[in-house]
Amino acid sequence: MQSRLEEGKDPSAARISPSRPFPVKLLQFFLLFLVIGIGASFLSMHTIRHFGIHNVALMQSTFRPCFQTPGTIESFIMPPVNLMHKMNDTELFWRASFETRIKDYPFRRVPKIAFMFLTKGPLPMAPLWERFFKGHEQLYSIYVHSLPSYTPDFPPSSVFHRRQIPSQVAEWGMMSMCDAERRLLANALLDISNEWFILLSESCIPLQNFSIIYRYISRSRYSFMGAVDEPGPYGRGRYDENMAPEINMSDWRKGSQWFEIKRELAIRIVEDSTYYPKLRDFCLPHKCYVDEHYFQTMLTITMPHLLANRSLTYVDWSRGGAHPATFGKDDIKEDFFKRILEDQTCIYNDQTSSLCFLFARKFAPSALEPLLDIAPKVLGI
Repeated sequence: MQSRLEEGKDPSAARISPSRPFPVKLLQFFLLFLVIGIGASFLSMHTIRHFGIHNVALMQSTFRPCFQTPGTIESFIMPPVNLMHKMNDTELFWRASFETRIKDYPFRRVPKIAFMFLTKGPLPMAPLWERFFKGHEQLYSIYVHSLPSYTPDFPPSSVFHRRQIPSQVAEWGMMSMCDAERRLLANALLDISNEWFILLSESCIPLQNFSIIYRYISRSRYSFMGAVDEPGPYGRGRYDENMAPEINMSDWRKGSQWFEIKRELAIRIVEDSTYYPKLRDFCLPHKCYVDEHYFQTMLTITMPHLLANRSLTYVDWSRGGAHPATFGKDDIKEDFFKRILEDQTCIYNDQTSSLCFLFARKFAPSALEPLLDIAPKVLGI
């Protein structure tokens, strides 16, 4: 026993663990980690100072986690919330030309009418249109192309509130007018529920209530665009031989600028790069007015079987001149609308019909008040 105590081998002492020195390798690891962290901090500060914080954020934003939740079908089909996007025309037309090949939609699609207003500035007939649209919110979309310098002031309660699209100057008789129309079509095509597209001006009014117009358009087998082979200086006389071979004299058509077309034709207009340069370069004022020939000729060449070959917008050219008649407050009488609504005959779905016009122009701002008074009785609005 004494020898064991002398040698420090007491059994009770054997159960007490002596303190161990801090491992050298672990200390080296912590020091290395600290050096790397300090180095990364200096590198980040140098990168931000050299490239700018926005570029660094952009570099970081390109990384996406592999476990990110994919988009749902609702996120794909929802129309844009903000119409004021940053796309230029080339990007917009490319995006708008996307077309689904499977026509059986995997969701409940309610087809809508896109009402496209091509204006210079204000919409003096807005109160009448507000009354027209009321109660049909799920069946229409609105798009307004005005001069870039114009700032609308529609209240949040208005159907026209925040419905302006990115615009450019559109000049009468110039290709910029057709550019504006294509821009309206392209923006409207971004909403997959838009099936029919109507071009209107600030001086247009509806001649029927919404239900009648929706039923008339949705049941039609054709799109409504006038395209006639008109002899004489104001028809064939505007043709330029430099348009051949893409456009020949026998293809040349003339018609009203104001149209209603189906989605298939709207895509064809937006994606066109064959006929556009010919009309841009060889249909120039004051010999030729491109908005009366471009779409009319192109669709006659490519899709003539889908055209009703007439417009749904009433215009009075009986007074002569370069512009149609403008109607003021003294014109707004029941007899005036009776001539437009009842004394007409046309072809609808290959059958004779007396309902030929759904819209009319040109109405001066002074016509608004009498229009609001007479609309319930005469127009059903």
